[in-house]
Amino acid sequence: MSGDRDTTHPTGPSGPAAWLRDLLLGARFAVTGGRESRLRAVFTALGVGLGVALLMGAASVPHMLDARHQREAARAAGETPSAPSATPAPGSRTLLLRHVFDEYRDKPVHGALLRPDGPQAPVPPGLKSLPGPGEMVVSPAMARLMDSAEGRLLRERYPDRVIGTIGDQGLIGPNELYFYAGSDRLDDRSATRTDHFGEVQPGDPLTPELMVLAIMVGVVLLMPVAVFIATSVRFGGERRDRRLAALRLMGCDRSMIRRMAAGEALAASVLGLAVGSALFLGLRELASQVTIQDASVFPGDLRPGLPLVALIALAVPACAVLVALFALRGIAIEPLGVIRSARPPRRRLWWRLLFPAAGLALLVPAFGKATGDAGDPVSTYQVGGGAVLLLIGVTAVLPWLVESVVARFRGGSPSWQLAVRRLQLSSGPAARAVSGIAVAVAGAIAVQMLFAAARGDYEKDAGNPTHSQMAGSAQLASASRLQEITSRFRATPGVQGAISFVRQYANKEGADYTGEIVIADCGTLRSLATITSCRDGDSFVADSPDQPRTRGKLGPGDKLTVSSFTAGTGKTDYRWTVPRGAHLVTARPDPTGEHHHGVLVTPSAINTAAIPDVETQVAVKTVPGDADAIERVRNTGAHIDPTMRIWRLGGVRKDKNYAAIERSLLIGSVLTLALIGAGLLIGTLEQLRERKRLLSVLVAFGTRRRTLAWSVLWQTAIPVALGMAVAVAGGLALGWTMLRLVGRPVTDWWAFTPMTAAGTAVIALVTLLSLPPLLRMMRPDGLRTE
Repeated sequence: MSGDRDTTHPTGPSGPAAWLRDLLLGARFAVTGGRESRLRAVFTALGVGLGVALLMGAASVPHMLDARHQREAARAAGETPSAPSATPAPGSRTLLLRHVFDEYRDKPVHGALLRPDGPQAPVPPGLKSLPGPGEMVVSPAMARLMDSAEGRLLRERYPDRVIGTIGDQGLIGPNELYFYAGSDRLDDRSATRTDHFGEVQPGDPLTPELMVLAIMVGVVLLMPVAVFIATSVRFGGERRDRRLAALRLMGCDRSMIRRMAAGEALAASVLGLAVGSALFLGLRELASQVTIQDASVFPGDLRPGLPLVALIALAVPACAVLVALFALRGIAIEPLGVIRSARPPRRRLWWRLLFPAAGLALLVPAFGKATGDAGDPVSTYQVGGGAVLLLIGVTAVLPWLVESVVARFRGGSPSWQLAVRRLQLSSGPAARAVSGIAVAVAGAIAVQMLFAAARGDYEKDAGNPTHSQMAGSAQLASASRLQEITSRFRATPGVQGAISFVRQYANKEGADYTGEIVIADCGTLRSLATITSCRDGDSFVADSPDQPRTRGKLGPGDKLTVSSFTAGTGKTDYRWTVPRGAHLVTARPDPTGEHHHGVLVTPSAINTAAIPDVETQVAVKTVPGDADAIERVRNTGAHIDPTMRIWRLGGVRKDKNYAAIERSLLIGSVLTLALIGAGLLIGTLEQLRERKRLLSVLVAFGTRRRTLAWSVLWQTAIPVALGMAVAVAGGLALGWTMLRLVGRPVTDWWAFTPMTAAGTAVIALVTLLSLPPLLRMMRPDGLRTE
């Protein structure tokens, strides 16, 4: 019985000094223990470094968002006055400003028209001086676009002389299309007067549903990184264990061996921190060259906070040490070798199920609370912790499932038998290699289910899939220009039809009814309603067939009121009575598909200039598929009035916060899959390197290379198939749980298809890239030893 005891008696320091000695010795072995040790340290450092680089990027998100918000607020002016009296009187320190919201080739083009009241007018951030009439200052990205062949139509839209570029402090992102243009056409009616730049920009609060979505996106993007870092620390475990066995032969006890293994993992993780930091700094400089969904980032914005950097610097080495010690729990490292070939005890399932059970215990009490806009506040830690535990359950169950399934395989081709036997002897590395993808896929499935359920509230489909219908508006109150405006749009190449009219909403006195006052010539009015006879001076009352509740609510003789609140003058009302001779007609859809209910009036029947805040509306239909026609229409509108805004109808309109979360998921998913793919490739190459001698022996004994290649493919395919099955089951369960949290039903049980395909494609690509090194390792010279 005494033979089971550790009878070695180490000499030398004891206590903390011994711990330090063993840790330093293990760190020394990691970098000076020969070629194999250095290769293992390099592979581990690369794997950990990739994870650290992504963690540093995630830690930079708060500073990046804050910096972008500050620059956006610094250039804001006249957008959010706290009270009418906040509008200053004209003076030497004021200017008139009108924001411009435009698009070019589906990319947003924003800017502002400026007209100073005096020589000391405020200057926007990023500008040295105000542009004069006929001059403009543009962002560097807009300057490049306007100078290129692709931006020819944009240059026609803004023919002003470019006198400079906007500095970084005046832009939200390096690839933003933004401009400032001088204009002498602004007045108090069409622009806002201000004496400073820099307005407080209140953010839209997240609804409980969007908060859950945001938490899930963070968990889904960071959880695979943590799993991947833990997997990277275990690269080259078999060779390390043989070296530790040699140290046992030299007299080291088990405690010393564990401390040396911890020191080796610690050294590799510190190298990984250095590699990850260097990789993050290098990739950060390339950030300005990347634009995803119209969002770009200045390299200086990607700066993680010191507390988060300290947390990463402490957590990654601690994780590495814990994983290294955990990996030794089932291995007996003795002086005569590593006892690993004996059949290990079967993995137990019960403790692995504790993780998802604990996750459900956290989330079930919150079911149905995070609903709508007025739901109970959700606990970030409760939702995030529950999601993390459920995803840990995926990684915990996968090794048990792989072992249980491969243990039942019998027979098959030689390549199949080689792969199955390898997995039966040691399925842990294969399961660990797939666990990162499994966690990423499971989390992405859950998030996609949440997005699918919430899409109806935050994403509206406006129809018109060809995007050939356009609408526009400008603060032009003169009805006499309508015919000119319509003619100019109709003369634009690629336009099939166009109308223009003046519109304002009015309330019926003494009744709960709001309708439109539409002013246009007879030709335009005929396109808006079924009118058989019309001449200047006529009026019509139109019912809308798509709004039955409006029928019969308005008629001849009714009194209408248009109310307006103007800064400085207060509330003003315009009252008008529907003429007794107004004809009752039925509204027809305009070229954009919209029905207009209310009063249709010819110009001489009403004093258009007396109606406050009226706008000129245009509706244009272009040739479907003609992208240049869309830009020519916008050019025509800009030439009619620089403040005219024209937009395409149709497509999908998204809530701003919802779109930001969706964009974050897209960017993070791309980076996470790229990280996991690179890490898988490193891990696969490292495993092949460890089996180089075995492969050479099999080739030397006559095994065909094709058989060995297929065996490697099967060794990857089996865990991948099982991993995707666990990921789909775990993802659907997590998605269902989160939907119960927000009180919504499941709308898409097939949300797992895209991410499962993406995860499988990443693993297939990694496997194909590993085939050339595999073929090189099958050469007989792999038997050479030193």
